[in-house]
Amino acid sequence: MANKKKVLVTGFEPFGEHAVNSSWVAVQELERLGLGEAAELHVCELPVDYLAVQSILPSLWKQHQPQLAVHVGVSGLATSVTLEQFGHNKGYERLDNRSFCPASHCCMENGADSIKSVIDMHTVCKKVNESNIGVTVSVSEDAGRYLCDYTYYTSLHQGHGRSAFVHVPPLGGPYSKTELGRGLQAVVKEMLNWLEADYTEEEQKDKKLCSHQL
Repeated sequence: MANKKKVLVTGFEPFGEHAVNSSWVAVQELERLGLGEAAELHVCELPVDYLAVQSILPSLWKQHQPQLAVHVGVSGLATSVTLEQFGHNKGYERLDNRSFCPASHCCMENGADSIKSVIDMHTVCKKVNESNIGVTVSVSEDAGRYLCDYTYYTSLHQGHGRSAFVHVPPLGGPYSKTELGRGLQAVVKEMLNWLEADYTEEEQKDKKLCSHQL
């Protein structure tokens, strides 16, 4: 298929009390399940390391040039698959796996306080929940001011908003790795559908504008 959509999906290495990081487990399960013939999936495990993320993300965007990047992280507070709408620039005071945090406590000095994904997470959430896949999806506007939020903001900046962040609960709280993979697959497919519909809508607007100008 010539026009496969490139999708980059990342999870994180273990950290803190998360000796097994369910985000990377879910991403590996998604890789096994795939996204169908229309998508070319690339996955990567990110270190829980501010400086590494700062250098790895731009190179991943450059290397793969994805239509969509989806970053997955674990949240001990989550009981559903949670879609984050915003990435935030400031408030990074928690130490990473190398006992480091940015001196400025922000992603980008002089950057905007927050960046919003171009994807409407509420629409994606509604569609996935209506599909009754046995995994509940919710929406959040606070990704937590740690490596998850830091990664999201950095990626949103790199991809001009064509990025998403998904928080998953720890394994067994309440979902198995199979259920998390299935939930992630449904979410990513719906995000691609949303981007395609949005693109078509923009295309139609452009055509109307062109025809008015003739």
